[in-house]
Amino acid sequence: MAVCARLCGVGPSRGCRRRQQRRGPAETAAADSEPDTDPEEERIEAGAAVLAGVGGGLCTGPSPPPPRCSLLELPPELLVEIFASLPGTDLPSLAQVCTKFRRILHTDTIWRRRCREEYGVCENLRKLEITGVSCRDVYAKLLHRYRHILGLWQPDIGPYGGLLNVVVDGLFIIGWMYLPPHDPHVNDPMRFKPLFRIHLMERKAATVECMYGHKGPHHGHIQIVKKDEFSTKCNQTDHHRMSGGRQEEFRTWLREEWGRTLEDIFHEHMQELILMKFIYTSQYDNCLTYRRIYLPPSRPDDLIKPGLFKGTYGSHGLEIVMLSFHGRRARGTKITGDPNIPAGQQTVEIDLRHQIQLPDLENQRNFNELSRIVLEVRERVRQEQQEGGYEAGEGRGRQGLRESQPSPAQPRAEAPSRGPDGTPAEDGGEPGDAVAAAEQPAQSGQGQPFVLPVGVSSRNEDYPRTCRMCFYGTGLIAGHGFTSPERTPGVFILFDEDRFGFVWLELKSFSLYSRVQATFRNADAPSPQAFDEMLKNIQSLTS
Repeated sequence: MAVCARLCGVGPSRGCRRRQQRRGPAETAAADSEPDTDPEEERIEAGAAVLAGVGGGLCTGPSPPPPRCSLLELPPELLVEIFASLPGTDLPSLAQVCTKFRRILHTDTIWRRRCREEYGVCENLRKLEITGVSCRDVYAKLLHRYRHILGLWQPDIGPYGGLLNVVVDGLFIIGWMYLPPHDPHVNDPMRFKPLFRIHLMERKAATVECMYGHKGPHHGHIQIVKKDEFSTKCNQTDHHRMSGGRQEEFRTWLREEWGRTLEDIFHEHMQELILMKFIYTSQYDNCLTYRRIYLPPSRPDDLIKPGLFKGTYGSHGLEIVMLSFHGRRARGTKITGDPNIPAGQQTVEIDLRHQIQLPDLENQRNFNELSRIVLEVRERVRQEQQEGGYEAGEGRGRQGLRESQPSPAQPRAEAPSRGPDGTPAEDGGEPGDAVAAAEQPAQSGQGQPFVLPVGVSSRNEDYPRTCRMCFYGTGLIAGHGFTSPERTPGVFILFDEDRFGFVWLELKSFSLYSRVQATFRNADAPSPQAFDEMLKNIQSLTS
């Protein structure tokens, strides 16, 4: 009776309300005449009933629910800690719950942590108090507002393209244009210069500044066209002009772009290409449209880690290429380009099914011998295509390629076995034996001696003298203006994890590629399909 009375909120002297409703007047009066129970006895009885797991035998109702603990009852310092661990995008909704939450969400500690964990802001944000700007303002008016432009982008500069990296740098968002090192120093680190910056110096909207030219920051504008596209505009292009006119601007650009003067460049065709690039690119005045690009996804069975590389391209200088793997093929896509092969095009394509066993060093110096080996492989590839082999429909998407991908137990590349003199063996031979022999030097870490054939030109003579393995590939060549493009045979040479090369047979030229040693945030593709779609989009712009 005591437990039931406690649940119903009345004392035992008054009886259970629910029972009173069912009793008549006589029963109610009889209940009122019952003696009161001693409170101490009632407490002990109720406690014993609870410990025994029964309701005292007088009330068969459910046991009382546990007491509820509301967020509103927690101390403010604990709520600050809880709110600071939530994504910043959820906090505005939380502020609409009640006045107490809204007041607590004005605590700068919460937003300081969100700035640090979501955008990597490591600056001492307490300095903002001097200017009257809060961490909440930085998050809402700067970082969150411009979050869609963080990452890697390719500017639409005709055939030349480019690589822009938009990052959070302290209390600024800065767009850095990445430039290859000066030709022909392909192993040197990348250069970069700022094109624009966004910052918040007052509690008003963020300020966009153009950094182009040599007169310091000036007023600019950024428009986010759509999710994966934005544009920049300079509102004071007079800051780009120099007192010495176009001639001084060209000399300054030449020193920055090539690290030399026009008098140092004796090749007339190269002079024409340089002048053409200056005229074409300078007309934009930093009013550009950018399209998002992703870094290629990596898989454990890739030949090497995919990514961005710097490569030598003859008179065009150094260009940036993205190496990606697609099943049994690897592709090099131009991020920067030239009037012959523009940005977005696939400059090289490597067939990982056809490994090439190089001859000894003496025969490697013979261009005709290398050409014979490569052309034999090309003929075999053509026969396989005509027979409807593995290459039918290849290159039309990752899904189809993945179906034909070898299992981990199979060798990564297959090639016909060859005799000691390099001639193909009979059909009865086992291709796997040749592949195993070809891969053995790379697996042992010794490498295979390598030297360029006599007559093959190279912008950089400081190339590695040992290689891991070689594969058959094709390179894209075309006339000026991307006229009459065609794929010609060549040799892909893997030197190590960070360097590879390509011999263009028809051009008798060698390109050396070196990995871009930089860490890029917000650059990973959300899915392999999104990366493939990105490659198609940037290629279609210049096709």
